[in-house]
Amino acid sequence: MTNNDIFKKLRVALQLRDDEIVKILELVDFRISKSELGAFFRKEDHPKYKECGDQILRNFLNGLVIHLRGPKPDKKPKLTPQKKSN
Repeated sequence: MTNNDIFKKLRVALQLRDDEIVKILELVDFRISKSELGAFFRKEDHPKYKECGDQILRNFLNGLVIHLRGPKPDKKPKLTPQKKSN
């Protein structure tokens, strides 16, 4: 199974439109146009077909996590009150 197949299956399963995928990728500061994105969803024998690389799929999955769960909260150490010694 190729990255293109995985990307297509996720798109269908999650019922995502191209503009939603572009926004999901923007969540991880990855910019792509709708026409570039459409090339990944074409059939392999189409002249404008483009192979989906690992970087694009990885950024989509990272953006999808943020899209579905929300941004990761900052980890700040909790300050515990100190007891006064007498």
